[in-house]
Amino acid sequence: MSATKPGRIAVVGSNMVDLVTYITRMPAPGETVEAPDFEIGPGGKGANQAVAAARLGSQVAMVTKVGGDIFGENTRRNLAEQGIDTTHVGTVPGKSSGVAPIFVDPQGENSILIVKGANADLSPADVDAAEETLRAADLILMQMEVPRETVLHTVRRAAEWGVRTILNPAPAAADLNVDDLRDLSFLVPNESELALLSGLPTGSEEEIEAAARSLIARGIGTVIVTLGGRGARLVTGEGVVRIPAVRVTPVDTTGAGDAFIGAFAHFLAATGDVEGALTQAACYAAHSVTGRGTQKSYATAEVFADFCRSLPPSA
Repeated sequence: MSATKPGRIAVVGSNMVDLVTYITRMPAPGETVEAPDFEIGPGGKGANQAVAAARLGSQVAMVTKVGGDIFGENTRRNLAEQGIDTTHVGTVPGKSSGVAPIFVDPQGENSILIVKGANADLSPADVDAAEETLRAADLILMQMEVPRETVLHTVRRAAEWGVRTILNPAPAAADLNVDDLRDLSFLVPNESELALLSGLPTGSEEEIEAAARSLIARGIGTVIVTLGGRGARLVTGEGVVRIPAVRVTPVDTTGAGDAFIGAFAHFLAATGDVEGALTQAACYAAHSVTGRGTQKSYATAEVFADFCRSLPPSA
């Protein structure tokens, strides 16, 4: 499947500075362990998803807040260099930018801490101030690294405007009320987030599908459950579609979920084909784990096309 036109995507969400340490193992309490490598780069779920969509060719605008520090200026510059509209990237004087210390083990698996910093200041008023940009979008992307009231306000306003919405409910919050998400078009949790939101177990395929259906029954349009190396599940009122993973040797899985969601938004906005967009997103996320880091591992449309052509027919 190929995109037929560039979509217009708005991201109301977070930005972070990724502080990535590559480790041989995590230290025990009170222990010091030498780590072989360290990198610093732009990140944050909102910014990551925005960059993935922009690199694939979407027209992307970002609504976010940065701190009044050198990290904030670097974040704004990075977004602009990716071709993202930064008109609604605000600065919070006297507050730090968001940061994310990340630890990556030899198998490419990661553990992440986040400090929201200026992201915590993104408010419903900022959403209203960006109304013209948001109303013009084909899709609005959101995550939970900014205040909950801002996310819920965006969902409500987008429904008024007739704009479809995608929420990645991460970091997970057990007290996020699903009934407040009735106007949401697409909810994209992983299996642990799905368990928290539904209050149901997700230890098997059957339980995952039942938990997702319970959210559909409560008014959410479509649930897409991401399962890492097991692919994804598209759950609607009509049934379940299993989206297979693309098998690669991972180097660093950091940001793979954001690559998936940004790519899904890009292909969905461009084609309107949900299942096809998810298949492309799974391939894009697979490519992202073959390189180090988050945004710098995200492929352009040309690199992604080459990667897809290189895969065996069964991949």
